Amino acid sequence: MLKVLAACGNGMGSSMVIKMKIEKALRDMKVTDFKVDYCSVGEAKSQASGYDIVVASKHLIHELDGRTKGKLVGLENLMDDAEIKEKLAESL
Repeated sequence: MLKVLAACGNGMGSSMVIKMKIEKALRDMKVTDFKVDYCSVGEAKSQASGYDIVVASKHLIHELDGRTKGKLVGLENLMDDAEIKEKLAESL
């Protein structure tokens, strides 16, 4: 199972939106066995090691360097479906 974590500055609004966009992108790419969680970047620091991919904004992703053996995905535009899909495809 592919495990993905969406993280944002506060862990509420935008990370939940990113979670839904990631789920849609994965379904569009025909990935069927996945789980997407969301939290703040602060929480992600202690949780990232349990995930295959961690997604956050480009200016926050560096805070998770060295916290996971999985891939870190930094997004320029958190609301851009095409960017999310492209970056996830590169990480699979």
